[in-house]
Amino acid sequence: MAIQEEMVAGVEQLVRDLQHTVRSGITKTEKWRMQQLRALLKLIVENEENLANAVFTDLGKPTHEVVIYELLTLATSCKLAIKELKKWMTPEEVPVPPMALPGTAMVVPEPLGVALVIAPWNFPLLLAIDPLIGAISAGCAAVLEPSEISPTVSSILAKLIPKYLDTDAIHVIEGGVPITTALLAQKWDKIFYTGNATVGRIVMAAAAKHLTPVTLELGGKCPLYIDDSVDLKVSARRICQGKWGFSDGQACISPDYLLVQEHIVPNLVETLKATIVEFYGEDASTSPDLTRIVNANHFRRVTRLLDDPRTTEKIVHGGERNEQSLFISPTIVLDVPLDVPVMLEEIFGPILPIITVKGADEAINIILDLPKPLALFLFSTNNTVQERFATEISAGGMSINETILHFIIPGFPFGGVGEGGMGAYHGKHSFDTFSHKKGVYCKGMDGDAEGTFPPYTIARNNLIRSFLTEDLEES
Repeated sequence: MAIQEEMVAGVEQLVRDLQHTVRSGITKTEKWRMQQLRALLKLIVENEENLANAVFTDLGKPTHEVVIYELLTLATSCKLAIKELKKWMTPEEVPVPPMALPGTAMVVPEPLGVALVIAPWNFPLLLAIDPLIGAISAGCAAVLEPSEISPTVSSILAKLIPKYLDTDAIHVIEGGVPITTALLAQKWDKIFYTGNATVGRIVMAAAAKHLTPVTLELGGKCPLYIDDSVDLKVSARRICQGKWGFSDGQACISPDYLLVQEHIVPNLVETLKATIVEFYGEDASTSPDLTRIVNANHFRRVTRLLDDPRTTEKIVHGGERNEQSLFISPTIVLDVPLDVPVMLEEIFGPILPIITVKGADEAINIILDLPKPLALFLFSTNNTVQERFATEISAGGMSINETILHFIIPGFPFGGVGEGGMGAYHGKHSFDTFSHKKGVYCKGMDGDAEGTFPPYTIARNNLIRSFLTEDLEES
């Protein structure tokens, strides 16, 4: 109990110290923000090998994958923020209506204050540092809590960030549930959480006590529909890369299940099998290019999905597993019932269900019957089908004839809707996420609109009412 009280007291003091830093005004300056962004970029570049090794230790993730989807993406994000920061910080002038003339109106972005960033384990560098880029760009102080499920990465971030960044404004706190609980009990100006919906609800409930704004980057079941208008070999390569070449399916935007036009199913299944062998060999357990399941708990969770009898009998490829090495082979299951666990839960692993459908109508109806996905994937060159999926299905984001690459486009807002989360970030959207847009109106001491002051005479009433019809008469 004494240790827990000491921990809570330490967190409370840390928040007070960060609030003091924000009130000093240092984090609001362009100079400070630029210094921190350049230092963060330097951290990434100078420690590339150590960071990649840390991710490999925790996840068995290939270095090539870490560089592409984490380090390179982070460096791009940093460089964009450095390039565009002055523009993002510049107040935006907006038109002033006649009754407010003479005067000026500006939208001024200001930092929300002290932010809490809670990061997940599956992309432990990217999903920890990328929100931090947004917080720094916006002029916030921040506490970063890496995931305890990726302890090596958590440790190296706790070591490197104080070495490169301003410790009066940026802190890393390691720990598990007790630390998270203590952090969530504090009054923050912003909470940014990436993870599952169950914890997301806990975060949102804690934030509600203080009316703290939240960004929740969650997940769900991301569908992929493919029809007969596409090149199956090209499509299979992109699907396999997005499923098994992106943290082995342990990603919130990984394709969760395929909806396939019925007459191309046999060819697609065979093409996917051939592509898996091309990527990972006849025995995928020996491949250095396939990420492993993160730990024994998640291994058992994914295994449970496979071991449901109605799923087991539908395995058409893979299904091999080795708990000691945390290996589960790339697995395809064909036409499982829609009410089995693998179709009811987010898979977050190397299982890919394929569901046969007659066409786009049936696929759209299946998707609409489920919670809104974080990502929607369509493989079709048919313009009508593309337009239907883009307009009829609500999703956090969408890729056409690709899988996960929309995630790395800096100008895209990345975020969910409904069960997929709320809020968005990346590029300017990250800056906006940690900013408050404050309207500032300024007027001199001359030029009052007399018609707005008492006494409300008929003449003044007629003058004001003339503004109601002014635009209508012009149009």
